[in-house]
Amino acid sequence: MALTRYRLENSWHPLQDNASGGFTFTLFNLSSEPLSDFRVVYTSLTRTVDKPVCENAVYLRRNANFHEFAPPPGFVLEAGKSWRFVVDGLLRPARHRTDGAKSAYVSLADGTHRIVEVADLMLDGRHSEPPPVLLPEGKLDLPFSMQPWPADVEVQPGETFPVALFPAKEATTDEVLAVDGVLSLFRRLFAVGHAPLSLAPVHEGKPLNFKKHSGLEAEGYRLSFAADSVTVEYSAAAGLQYALTVLAQLLHGARSDAKFRFPASGVISDAPRYSWRGCHLDVSRQFYPTDDVLRLIDIMAWFRMNRFHWHLTDDEAWRLEIKAYPLLTTVGATRGPDTQLLPQLGNSAEPVSGFYTQDDVRNVVARAAALNVEVIPEVDIPGHSTAALVAYPELTDGQEAPDSYRSVQGYPNNALNPAIELTYEFLGKIFDEMVELFPSRLIHIGGDEVADGSWLASPLAKSLMEKEGLDGTFGIQSYFMKRIQGMLHERGRQLAGWDEVSHGGGVDPQGTLLMAWQKPEVGLALAKQGYDVVMTPGQAYYLDMVQDEAWQEPGASWAGTVPPSHTYAYEAVGEFPEELKDRMKGVQACIWSEHFLNRAYFNHLVFPRLPAIAEAAWTPKAQKDWLRFAAIVPLSPVY
Repeated sequence: MALTRYRLENSWHPLQDNASGGFTFTLFNLSSEPLSDFRVVYTSLTRTVDKPVCENAVYLRRNANFHEFAPPPGFVLEAGKSWRFVVDGLLRPARHRTDGAKSAYVSLADGTHRIVEVADLMLDGRHSEPPPVLLPEGKLDLPFSMQPWPADVEVQPGETFPVALFPAKEATTDEVLAVDGVLSLFRRLFAVGHAPLSLAPVHEGKPLNFKKHSGLEAEGYRLSFAADSVTVEYSAAAGLQYALTVLAQLLHGARSDAKFRFPASGVISDAPRYSWRGCHLDVSRQFYPTDDVLRLIDIMAWFRMNRFHWHLTDDEAWRLEIKAYPLLTTVGATRGPDTQLLPQLGNSAEPVSGFYTQDDVRNVVARAAALNVEVIPEVDIPGHSTAALVAYPELTDGQEAPDSYRSVQGYPNNALNPAIELTYEFLGKIFDEMVELFPSRLIHIGGDEVADGSWLASPLAKSLMEKEGLDGTFGIQSYFMKRIQGMLHERGRQLAGWDEVSHGGGVDPQGTLLMAWQKPEVGLALAKQGYDVVMTPGQAYYLDMVQDEAWQEPGASWAGTVPPSHTYAYEAVGEFPEELKDRMKGVQACIWSEHFLNRAYFNHLVFPRLPAIAEAAWTPKAQKDWLRFAAIVPLSPVY
């Protein structure tokens, strides 16, 4: 039996009267059978308008990034032939080769679906640029491999390096366990690398003398190098781990590349610039198996990052097991042609699903805690809640007319309704289970991108507005957020959210942490309102953003072009006056997964920008050096 094979090729073209332009598609029937009475579906972040102008095709429907078309009536796509059709009317122009179809399939009259391979988006009428150079060769003033670079380095390079470093016989059990922990971390990240640490003395090795020093910061440490030993000073477990990690980096670098050396003498004194050194991961758009989440936490620990922000829910899927609501991780975590959540962002003919059991969560939290990384869970509410609403439709006001729905990212009516009392019962049970799983003081509740006009057609919401004196969508949202903040306080937790939590009157700033993502100046505005702030602007720290303007560079572009050099140089605290700098708790990388269809895309977009953010979070501004960073970062572990 011959293989059934199809391929969809696509290109973008400008239009004279519409800068957003259109797509030209060509579906190739590479099978041995004709194709008739079919529809074609593709997913793309470059969405069409509601009624695009089609040539040689019939527009059927769109749901967020899902687009469905049919050929003209009676059309048959013969074996070995192709069907070309044009769709004019996009919501934005395509700017990069990943702005076209991410996946496709054909649906037949008998209800079956067949996978269609897709190609990169091509560009009509413009020269294709060569690949951009994103990282210079680099230059070292000091021949040491450390990332992030420490605060104060006064050491001299040696001519040789020890085979391994091992705890001196006076080491305590906790100190030996710390060596074992960093050794295990290294082995997970560099499976074929020569171990830099040993628990037992080794020939041509060097002993580690440990000294607990109460005068050092909890995350600080001091390393003193001598001919016959290395002395590690620390005050707490985090500082001890970081000291051992830096030693592992130094020895790994000296062994891996001749331009790096191991210190023969001198002192490294170090402590972090910011207390919050975070990395976020969106697991809703694409599901990451537990082992992959653990790998990212290991990489964070290697770079001395200490906050893992786990974005567990969004429109595309709900990924956290909640025993009180099992449909969240069946109906709400499955996308496919015949499921209630349609294919999105790379899904094709086969249904896809995935979620984290509560045991998975416990494993992730335990690994993170062992590496001094705190896990901050996020359930994104009230917006971005399509998956929850599909699983539990009783959470909607059935009196709303469909034509009144407001849309965010193509999802209509995707916000939990603050006027439905069942909403709070639902969320209360979710929070009850979350506080048992996550020891973090903070629970992130999202709060972003609620469309202006949401709920205003809901009779229940109108009654709530009259009763509480609320003004518009953001007044309702503020009412909701204040209730959620109270529910978290009852459970001994505090609220974290995106910057829109402050809209409509916001919430009590005391103990609340907000993340400024839309643009840098938002962070300063939040600090002036009394909120603690983590800076994560898309223009510098969103790792799904493209790194060059070239068409062939993959990624999103709504926040502009974000080359690694800009990510490294960006100073998040730049505009904060002295009296508000204490409000700025740190910085965070955000990994949004719309473009991360495979590991290769992940590594291309995340590295070297993740270690660049780690260095911005740790290293004092005066000690940052882009060329030094560029020389060291090729030794980074990758995903």
